Amino acid sequence: MQRNLESSVIVAKFGGTSVADLPALQRCADIVQANPAIRVVVVSAAAGVTNRLVALSKGIAPESERMQVLTEIMDIQHSISKALSPSPDINAQLRDYLSRMAELSAYLSDVGIEASKQDELLALGERCSSMFLAELLRQRGLTARDFNACQVIRTDSHFGSAEARPTRIGMLAKEHLTPLLENYCVVTQGFIGADAADRVTTLGRGGSDLSAALFAEALRAQALQIWTDVDGIYTCDPRQVKSARPISEITFAEAAEMATFGAKILHPATLLPAQRAQVPVFIGCTREPEKAGTWIKNTTKQRPVCRALSVRRGQVLLTARSLNMLHARGFLAELFAILARHRISVDLITTSEVSVALTLDATGSHSSGNKLISQALLDDLAPLCDVEVEEGLALVAIIGHQLSNTPEVASRVFQMIAKKNIRMISQGASPNNLCVLVREDDATDILNTLHQGFLEN
Repeated sequence: MQRNLESSVIVAKFGGTSVADLPALQRCADIVQANPAIRVVVVSAAAGVTNRLVALSKGIAPESERMQVLTEIMDIQHSISKALSPSPDINAQLRDYLSRMAELSAYLSDVGIEASKQDELLALGERCSSMFLAELLRQRGLTARDFNACQVIRTDSHFGSAEARPTRIGMLAKEHLTPLLENYCVVTQGFIGADAADRVTTLGRGGSDLSAALFAEALRAQALQIWTDVDGIYTCDPRQVKSARPISEITFAEAAEMATFGAKILHPATLLPAQRAQVPVFIGCTREPEKAGTWIKNTTKQRPVCRALSVRRGQVLLTARSLNMLHARGFLAELFAILARHRISVDLITTSEVSVALTLDATGSHSSGNKLISQALLDDLAPLCDVEVEEGLALVAIIGHQLSNTPEVASRVFQMIAKKNIRMISQGASPNNLCVLVREDDATDILNTLHQGFLEN
């Protein structure tokens, strides 16, 4: 291929609700068909499938319960298949996928938890979706091909929350994917990849967005489109703040802060590959593709001090206390080494003479839904320090530009929420956010108060 095909390619990703049934798949096909530049389509599992596969991956013991969950998954897939009327080959492939689900779920129930088998099971939801959408596009006359994402998306072997290998992904994309783009619209799976031994891995819950960004980075795409059930990024979650309004454009830095601090519209890691490759990201609504949506870019025309608010619930405050901290070196290094061994990422941190308080995201990102604060972690921390764990908290983030260098921002925040208890404050580490840790029960009231004070008046 002589011309630089990759630079004209758009990668489009469709989430679970966008591929939930045939009418939803038809809307996806409409979007793809309307734009010939969309040459790579990344899909999630149909809505409801991944949650059921997660349940099966934990090794449901009673056969009757296991069969009930399998039946529910089969009903979803068979409903799509019946409405689609696919070729015999597709029906045969669907039988193989469903049969493999049954085999793996029985294995995990009988033998016990095995991470590699869990990921293989979890990946089957996305395989069904890509198979169906590729078939639908072919029925509409497009030259479409169902492509195995594991051929390109390479990761480490940390099953359930694997780390991508961008350099290797770029090489494999040029070898296996680029040659197809001249003649095919390639439909592939989000969320899944493979390690060096070709074992299926998963990128963590919500990893389909990350997969799409990795494909866009590898292809140096013209744009990455994330199609979902909302029409872009809002100044706050409109389900919590009724007066929230859509944002037409936002910087990578702001969007990254929003994703990190709870905005459900994007996976927190999605923007890193897109930003590395300077690929603009569009967020649009599958049901209303004509709406303006939100563009995420390097720079925007307007740079307000406060752009948006975000909240992340289900937070944990872990406080480690030890007299060994007093005038001692190495305590924090040892504490963080233990957290790193358990693959736990720390968000906010404050310290005193004999204690350190850390916020952790208890919702986690492990595909199997394993608990973040495990007994093994507490056992490893016990010789080093006394640990107190406080749950039922939420992290509220004010997101914008130069927040730490703008007078009166912090004082206005504290005046507005003076009657609410604040467990922790973080400002200064990033010019794009100011964070407060509060009781989860207070989070919605605080969001509405701050939205009115910063974004409406």
